[in-house]
Amino acid sequence: MEGTPANEQMASPRRAPSQQRSRERVERMLAAASALITEQGSDAMRMGEVAERAGVSIGSLYQFFPDKRAIIWALAERYTAESQACISAELKDVSDAEGLRRAFSKLVDIYYRLFLAEPVMRDIWSGTQADKALRQLELADSRANAEFLVAVLKRLRPGADPVSLETTAFLIWQMGEAAMRLAISVDRQEGDRLVAAYKRMALRELTGD
Repeated sequence: MEGTPANEQMASPRRAPSQQRSRERVERMLAAASALITEQGSDAMRMGEVAERAGVSIGSLYQFFPDKRAIIWALAERYTAESQACISAELKDVSDAEGLRRAFSKLVDIYYRLFLAEPVMRDIWSGTQADKALRQLELADSRANAEFLVAVLKRLRPGADPVSLETTAFLIWQMGEAAMRLAISVDRQEGDRLVAAYKRMALRELTGD
């Protein structure tokens, strides 16, 4: 696949904890940051507030997260890993067009519900266009998710051009990201219609129906 390989690990702008106690402390920091983002958004969040709510010193916070951007990155990585695991699980056993239709529709519905229910997720991904590193993380995520879809398409269309399948799958995932952002920026009824329309268009391309 062209561009950044899906399995390439991008450098995280933070120190990874190695000991159990440190990992638990980092979990408290991320939980505190998530709560603050939910309450006031990432722009208003301050490092001192994160440390106070997590019950750690500001020095301990900076030890693992040198700035606010590193916290946002860690949360984005977490959502990315969780979404990839969900997508992989839903698509790994799909072997026919009807199975693909059911699995893809279910995944779109899950993702839409997450965007509606998770203010932290909305806040993070609404800023991807302005943050080049987060944009690259999102692109790498779309490429990884596209690979799960490509594996299904190759089973359904064994004679198809693999490059064409990769291009289609990657575009569909990126269109899905855009559709979700648009859907949550309008009222719920219109958002529901937009997501339904995206599913119809994507499934026509994927299944030929």
